[in-house]
Amino acid sequence: MPAAEREWTMSSADTNLFDVTIVGGGPVGLFAAFYAGLRGLKTKIIDASAELGGQLVTLYPEKYVYDVAGLPKILAKDLARDLASQAQQFKPTVCLNAKVATLEKRDDGSWKITTEGSTEHLSRTVVLAIGAGASAPKKLTVPYNAAFEGVSIFYAVTEREKFRDKNVLIIGGGDSAVDWANDLSQVAKHVCLIHRSDKFRAVQTSVDEMTRKGVDVKTFHELKQVNGTEKLEGAVIFDNRTKAEETIQVDAILINIGFSINLGFLKAWGLTLQNNAIVVNEKMETNLDGVYAVGDICTHAAKLKLIATGVGEAAIAVNFAATKINPSAKAFPGHSSNLDLKV
Repeated sequence: MPAAEREWTMSSADTNLFDVTIVGGGPVGLFAAFYAGLRGLKTKIIDASAELGGQLVTLYPEKYVYDVAGLPKILAKDLARDLASQAQQFKPTVCLNAKVATLEKRDDGSWKITTEGSTEHLSRTVVLAIGAGASAPKKLTVPYNAAFEGVSIFYAVTEREKFRDKNVLIIGGGDSAVDWANDLSQVAKHVCLIHRSDKFRAVQTSVDEMTRKGVDVKTFHELKQVNGTEKLEGAVIFDNRTKAEETIQVDAILINIGFSINLGFLKAWGLTLQNNAIVVNEKMETNLDGVYAVGDICTHAAKLKLIATGVGEAAIAVNFAATKINPSAKAFPGHSSNLDLKV
């Protein structure tokens, strides 16, 4: 069946009722929107941000992504652009700067999504693709001038050039911290990475690469003090085993120590959670009938938090949402190469 053909008929009274509403405009949500269009579903995307792309554009737009099939490497912002372009082929309705407040079941079995400001969105099915949920970067516990943020103290890299020819201190031991240490070593004057232990959560090949790129790695070290009142003048770090302190010259500090996550709103909606994630089955169904979850926000027995697996989950969720709406529809519509796509 060509994607432009509908698989069922909607009455004129249903003009404000969407077939699928995707909450979250990150990479997984965007692919879900594309696949919903492929299935001929009337689709809406709701996102709390001002632009589509999720963390690809808000946290690391200039970071390379290497694990997308068919792309040896691609800048995160370019991947977001291409995913948004792909999703918009079927002209979904897009609502930005719209934070979902409530999710309620209607008497007819459809769902009412209310965003802050009391705007109501009606949908037969809902796909939650909200990434890490309502998360915010964990901040430094040491005092510093709040005016430094975005100038010399950063929790994300949106402009790589801000670090050119500077002495950069990076704090963290995960993929983000290590990847940025390797990346910024190419433009910064000097990069020092401190981590509170000698066990990194990052991929080992990336950890090894820091040595090759000349990153000054100090394990068992933590930040004690930020120097400077009007501008950043340096930092005091210490060895958490010996308590020995060291003052280092720093022009910029990048903090990548994780996120604080607030998922209380999901509990309020009645969703079953496990380890800060929504529990789903093999069809990506949650415990709420007609509500699906995909990407980093969901968990199941074989869960891997990758864009590559998230987009697969998106396709699964949308296909089974199609059968939920129309029981005579096939869960597998055929390969896209066999469809007469008019986009």
